[in-house]
Amino acid sequence: MIETVASVGLAIDERLTIFKNRIQPEKMTGNEKRICIVTGIHGDELEGQYVCYELNRILREQKERVKGIVDIYPAMNPLGVDSITRGVPGFDIDMNRIFPGSEEGAVTEHIATQIMEDISGADFCVDIHASNIFLREILQVRMSEGTAEQLLPYAKLLNTDFIWVHGAATVLESTLAHGLNTCGVPTVVVEMGVGMRITKSYGLRLTEGILCLMKRLGIWEGETIAPKEPMTSDNRKIGLVHANTAGIFLPSMEHQGIVRAGERIGEILNPLDGTVLETVVSPVEGMIFTLREYPVVSNGSLIARVLGGEGE
Repeated sequence: MIETVASVGLAIDERLTIFKNRIQPEKMTGNEKRICIVTGIHGDELEGQYVCYELNRILREQKERVKGIVDIYPAMNPLGVDSITRGVPGFDIDMNRIFPGSEEGAVTEHIATQIMEDISGADFCVDIHASNIFLREILQVRMSEGTAEQLLPYAKLLNTDFIWVHGAATVLESTLAHGLNTCGVPTVVVEMGVGMRITKSYGLRLTEGILCLMKRLGIWEGETIAPKEPMTSDNRKIGLVHANTAGIFLPSMEHQGIVRAGERIGEILNPLDGTVLETVVSPVEGMIFTLREYPVVSNGSLIARVLGGEGE
């Protein structure tokens, strides 16, 4: 059942309208659990679109196995998705920096409040993001240290490669996930792939993981897989690799590859004179879970993140 979450008037007789698809049992008892699947807050992050499609398809084809309420929000920033713009076009604002919003605020703040109200009361929320056009990420869950104890058992069901528990200082209080966790809706953030692209394998894996989570919550009675056991950031050093010069980055390691400390990850080249400006090496031994996708780099550009072994 397609429902309107929020709708506001724009210039030239246009409207900004956010929709969701609600899937629920034909006979309701009033005690059903509810899960919300959210994506498209950033208009250039399209990985979640395929997850929404797959979930809708599976639940439609096996509707008799749905025992709870599933709300699927494929485009929280529809103007951004339509124009391939990260923020909300025309407002020059990052939508994931204005929650919980304000009923009396500007258009985007008003929309943010309506989104919060619509999701409020849910038993769980999965907020799906992609990377930007510059970096490729493995399939991962991100959460704050303050919510890890509550969220980790559920996050491990999502069939991801990695769970990154951030320090409190890195968590932005104006994000949707932080706002929902604060108001009592357990919410995890999933990040994967690269901006403006869809990585089908990641989408299929996450869909299977969401079905596992739904089964744990009592929302789904269909078949599920045994989810992959993810690595976590606990007691692991994360090596950050930045460019020390400007040029063209050419990787010599594969994304998700294993690298030794001091081993070459790639080179920064100067196309003008045919020289190598910098050999980029890993500071730790481990797995490359973030790798530069866009070749042009400046001094300080992030090249890679490497997940070190336990106890490093």
